[in-house]
Amino acid sequence: MFPTRALFSTTVRVTLFTRANCGLCVTAKNTVAQLNKRKPFDYHEVDIMVPGNEAWKNVYEFDVPVLHIQAPRTGTELSDPKKLFHRFTEEAVEDLVDQVEKEAH
Repeated sequence: MFPTRALFSTTVRVTLFTRANCGLCVTAKNTVAQLNKRKPFDYHEVDIMVPGNEAWKNVYEFDVPVLHIQAPRTGTELSDPKKLFHRFTEEAVEDLVDQVEKEAH
């Protein structure tokens, strides 16, 4: 019996670091949502201003929106993130998602 390919599929994780009242963040969310409709991936948002996210606030307070694109390694470990900052297009996100997928295989 052979395992199916689905058991070995690598889903890219896309994490958007954002905060409330950020116009660029709203645009970034829409960009990522449009791509996720066409090309599904594991999507997460992190509001850097929420209590408990101080570490991310210290890193990205003046840089949001920031996008991390990572591939799973083993268990819950993720690859080092590829990053996009501030303004990015759907095409730029898709290119980076494709690149991370290829590197994971």
